Amino acid sequence: MDPEFLIPLGKAKVQREGKDISIVTFSKCVGLALEAADKLKEKHNVSVEVINLRTLRPLDWDTIIKSVKKTNRVVLVEEGWPQSGVTAELATGIVERAFNYLDHEPIRVTGVDIPMPYAINLEKLALPNLDHVIKACEQAL
Repeated sequence: MDPEFLIPLGKAKVQREGKDISIVTFSKCVGLALEAADKLKEKHNVSVEVINLRTLRPLDWDTIIKSVKKTNRVVLVEEGWPQSGVTAELATGIVERAFNYLDHEPIRVTGVDIPMPYAINLEKLALPNLDHVIKACEQAL
């Protein structure tokens, strides 16, 4: 990578273009969303747009809303807790800005609302996985 490479603050990246459903996410969950997009294409021939937020403050509302207006469906994915999390803010902002474009309510995929377990096997059970994201997308279709 070029040492001069910079990621612009407040500018999300469309990791994958799609037309049927948008997945908006960040950090480690971007890989999960891309994997889910591949599986949904294989299984249902669904074209998934994956938005990598890259920065959470400020949020790139222009990119998010443009995607939602195109696909009319959105799944929001994060590893955090459901209460007061990033996906809660995203869902609210999407409904405030693009309610009339939605064919289905925003669906959130989050960590389980429990203290984060220390044991790795229990931690995996508390965080979103591929099946959770695929199921949420199928529900939105």
